[in-house]
Amino acid sequence: MSGGYEVAVRASAALGEGPTWDPARGRLIWLDILGMRVHTYDPATGRRSVRTTEQHVGAAKPREGGGLVLNLRDGVGLLDPDDTFRWLHHEPVAGRRANDAAVAPDGSLWAGTMRYDEAPGGGTLTRLTGDGGAQPVLSDVTVSNGTGWSPDGRLMYYADTPTRRVDVFDYDGERVRGRRPFVEIERGAGFPDGLTVDAEGCVWVALWDGGAVRRYTPGGELDRVISLPTRRTTACAFGGAGLTDLYVTTACTGLTAPHPVAGSLLVVPGAGQGVAQPAFAG
Repeated sequence: MSGGYEVAVRASAALGEGPTWDPARGRLIWLDILGMRVHTYDPATGRRSVRTTEQHVGAAKPREGGGLVLNLRDGVGLLDPDDTFRWLHHEPVAGRRANDAAVAPDGSLWAGTMRYDEAPGGGTLTRLTGDGGAQPVLSDVTVSNGTGWSPDGRLMYYADTPTRRVDVFDYDGERVRGRRPFVEIERGAGFPDGLTVDAEGCVWVALWDGGAVRRYTPGGELDRVISLPTRRTTACAFGGAGLTDLYVTTACTGLTAPHPVAGSLLVVPGAGQGVAQPAFAG
């Protein structure tokens, strides 16, 4: 089905990613990973900002005390409200960069990485706490991508993109166990990229090279498809005052004939009901 999308911010991001609603500021944060830019957008006023980082940036999330936590090429850093930057966890690895990240119900950051050449098993998923503690979660992923939790906090969903699967784990408030397939994306439909979980426990998955966002029920049944006009849909998140608008990031990298909205931030008004996401406790 068509999504009735609108262009929230017309842009030409090489690799638009990571939409995150910041309720304290009433704004959406999103990124251009390869362009090394952190964008903000206030849908009530139309106000926008752009900050350039010194490294490829895979995720930017609000912090409890203000500012942002950034998943960067060489580790995870903290950006204070006064724009002061400092490393929280510095772990440079040659040939590896940051990718998607998410904040868990306990306020920890689950930060993913991948190799630039996408070598199998070269990526990781790490849990980071506000004091800089780093706990490896997964050490043999290829493209660590969408991560999200069920509304009751008992399940974690996760996509390692080349597997074509979204997997689900049991979550005990700190650790995960019992990894098992949740859904598998059929060949020809794209690859699972970023994801979000709504108030009904349904999982929304953006499909890289699929030009769509799909919603799956908690039982893994496909019950909605939002088709979009550009192939490289990368991630999705609910935002706006009522958390009912679905924001979708897109990319134009690698496209020989990109659609005019490729690289823009799109929005599907009234798509569903999101859940407020926690800020990073650090």
